Amino acid sequence: MIRHIVLVRFREELNAAEIDNLLKSVHALQNRIEGILAVSSGANDSPEGLEKGFAHGFVVDFADAAARDAYLPHPAHVKVGQSLVAAALGGIEGILVFDFEM
Repeated sequence: MIRHIVLVRFREELNAAEIDNLLKSVHALQNRIEGILAVSSGANDSPEGLEKGFAHGFVVDFADAAARDAYLPHPAHVKVGQSLVAAALGGIEGILVFDFEM
């Protein structure tokens, strides 16, 4: 299994409903792209103060690396990814992606 972690620094002018809609669009990918086992998302809740501005994130669990690799160029993912980049502070600089094998 591959765990795909994405942290986002959303632009300050976005309200909670706009952020919620963006995260819902990530969840909707599970019904559109084969190989996604689970999607979870939320706002940072760590008391450590180490989030460095990444106030929201989501996790996508894939069956395997092949499923993750098929997801990356999938048109539904590309569309959601473009929306996230547009909403992130500084564009792609406001997004951090980290994958690891479980």
